[in-house]
Amino acid sequence: MTGVGKYQPMSEDCLTLNVVTPRWRGPAPDHEPLPVMFFIHGGGYILGSSATPLYDGATLARRGCVYVSVNYRLGALGCLDLSSLSTRDITIENNLFLRDLVAALRWVRENIGTFGGDPDNVTIFGESAGAHAVATLLAVPDAKGLFAQAIAESPASGMVGDPDVAAEFACRFVDVLGADRNNAAAAVLRARPADLVRAMDTVMTTSLDSMMGAAPVGPTSGNDFLPLDPFEAMKEGTAHRIPLIVGTNADEGRLFTRFMKLLPTTEHAIERFLAHTSPEVRERVLAAYPHYPHPDACVQFGGDMIFNTAAWQMAEAHAKLAPTYVYRYDFAPRTLHWTGFGATHATELLAVFGIYRSRVGAVLTGGVDQKVAVKVSHQVQTRWNEFAHTGVPGDDWPVYNHEERPVLVFDRHTHVEYDPHPHRRQAWVGFSLADR
Repeated sequence: MTGVGKYQPMSEDCLTLNVVTPRWRGPAPDHEPLPVMFFIHGGGYILGSSATPLYDGATLARRGCVYVSVNYRLGALGCLDLSSLSTRDITIENNLFLRDLVAALRWVRENIGTFGGDPDNVTIFGESAGAHAVATLLAVPDAKGLFAQAIAESPASGMVGDPDVAAEFACRFVDVLGADRNNAAAAVLRARPADLVRAMDTVMTTSLDSMMGAAPVGPTSGNDFLPLDPFEAMKEGTAHRIPLIVGTNADEGRLFTRFMKLLPTTEHAIERFLAHTSPEVRERVLAAYPHYPHPDACVQFGGDMIFNTAAWQMAEAHAKLAPTYVYRYDFAPRTLHWTGFGATHATELLAVFGIYRSRVGAVLTGGVDQKVAVKVSHQVQTRWNEFAHTGVPGDDWPVYNHEERPVLVFDRHTHVEYDPHPHRRQAWVGFSLADR
């Protein structure tokens, strides 16, 4: 969707990218090359587009970078691993969407100089599924050297499957499509796009009741293109050793109580989820939420399970490889608090892309908090810009370490907290959806 009542047409012919410069700049040596900020949109690996007006990137480019936003194939056409259906005559590769992103990064390396960008100073950044893609690219051998910094805004857990899980989802997809498993590859290639989309929707819906350790869409590890789960690659020291920013929002789960109810944010959903865990794990995790089953505790549980666990894992593992900076985005104008959303999932994008400076920002703040919202946005954009230039997001943002665990909190008064919510962080250590 690209606006109210307007939808971006769906097509496999989508491998395009957008380039925005602060002004027309010739290639070096006419001008000092600018850092490149390469944005990967979110959408759960099933929806989204770089054409979304929010992602135009103009305000970031004006701060002194070349901004690139990229499309990649989604859902059944790119993020569902159907490689297990391959035959001697038909080959379907794994991780198609990741290959799209690597191809786009190679295009940037070869061509961005024409737009005044520095091919040796590319920062990849993304939100939600886009942040997960950023984390995954850190573990893709073919992506080595294609970027110098990375920013992951609200990455997710439970999105990487192994070949066996991917094969099971592929079989389910074929069955829903109504195809013969013995001729599945050919049937998939012949299927109408609308039928592929409908089958994908059904597989996504039914997978919520029988999660097998990963979502149906997302990367598949255990192959030449992605040898290890990105979190495991960081733990083992094989991930790309580049500076990283990773963080989440204070109220991640609240968005999913209203839209895309994919997270366990109610007592009923949480009990169903924990029914597959051992009593010891259940007791340990719920002890971190002393007010459970109060609705606020349930929402916090869902946000932690998917988003904070991923950020905590990345911070703990990547900090041993390269400078790592952790944030929490707490700011929400009073209008978002009044509507019950708070600083929920994706709201940091309003700051990252400078929306609060616009007329839309005036509407979002109800004319009450626009001034402070612009101040917070300036903080975020300045730090993202400094990070893209130097790999350091400001001298007053401490590097994450395992003794103090500093976290920069973006809010009306941005400040540093040390190891906030340690009981929640520790409760999820060692937890994996694959172990359920």
